[in-house]
Amino acid sequence: MKIKIFITTVLSVSMCGVLFAQNPKLPEKVQNVTVKDLDGKATQIPQFGEKNLLIFYIDPDKHKQNEAFTYELEANGRAAGENIMGLGIINLKDAPMVPNALARSLAKKRTEKNGATVLADETGAVRDSWKLGDCNNMFVLLVVSKEGELVYCKKGELSNADKEEFYEFIQAYR
Repeated sequence: MKIKIFITTVLSVSMCGVLFAQNPKLPEKVQNVTVKDLDGKATQIPQFGEKNLLIFYIDPDKHKQNEAFTYELEANGRAAGENIMGLGIINLKDAPMVPNALARSLAKKRTEKNGATVLADETGAVRDSWKLGDCNNMFVLLVVSKEGELVYCKKGELSNADKEEFYEFIQAYR
């Protein structure tokens, strides 16, 4: 009986460690990082430190994860405002089977339709510098305040409750 309790305790503590390693402690001060634009030129994240940033950090292997939510955001404007800028960053580091040029080309086609700003992270600079943990095969929804603090991070498929929580949260940053 004591062994079962011990094993259960060890597994619970281990799982908590995994969960904490997966999600950064917030708020977390972060720095602007160098990524690439869709033409492959080095650039930094625009408006960093000037506006609140709503960032979709997306593994191209899972580009359709939360796709309906991103279209919903575009249509309903519930996250729009003069104090916030939305952009996408393609997490190419975690998608070695997707050629970088192909991912950038596909992103260009979408941005031609919606005018969105999309960048490419080929080295994992965002993930590593901001201590995001494992982002492989995940849609990661981030909010960075104009003070340079990562204040929101949600990974994976968003539930309806996650979406409502986000809509409530983002109001203070619009």
